[in-house]
Amino acid sequence: MTPRPDPPTRVQAAIALGANLGAREKTLASAVRALERTPGVVVLRRSRWHETAPVGGPPGQGPYLNGALLVETTLAARELLERLLEIEARHGRERDPAQRNAPRTLDLDLLFHGDQVVREEGLELPHPRLWERTFVLEPLTELVPDRTLPGRRMTLAARLEELREQACGKPD
Repeated sequence: MTPRPDPPTRVQAAIALGANLGAREKTLASAVRALERTPGVVVLRRSRWHETAPVGGPPGQGPYLNGALLVETTLAARELLERLLEIEARHGRERDPAQRNAPRTLDLDLLFHGDQVVREEGLELPHPRLWERTFVLEPLTELVPDRTLPGRRMTLAARLEELREQACGKPD
């Protein structure tokens, strides 16, 4: 009898979605559908959409629509990131390394992949700026408020509250 191969390892991963050009909600919904059709990815939950002001980038940009997905995947982190980049490209995303935080039709960021800590060219996990971005933490906290990230001692919900207090000018 031939031994059966071990089933692929499944991990939970989170993806941030954002758009500030074109039909934002339609584009985000299309990206979610594309992820639902991606082999090795099961969408577990989606946050509501949040409209936010742009952070950084050239002046005069329109507001963003942001959200987050919690997925279960058998894809390695790099493979999942490659799928995200393909979905962005199919939705008209053009990346210009000279213009960071430029307006975009679609932005998909891999926020975490299980409990992995990765520091490679083009892939950092957990996402390096997730901890500082209210517009990412708000939708993500809807999905996994009690989650902690490697190297962090507070939950996502506690960090979001801390950022909100700092934005209001309240003392620590």
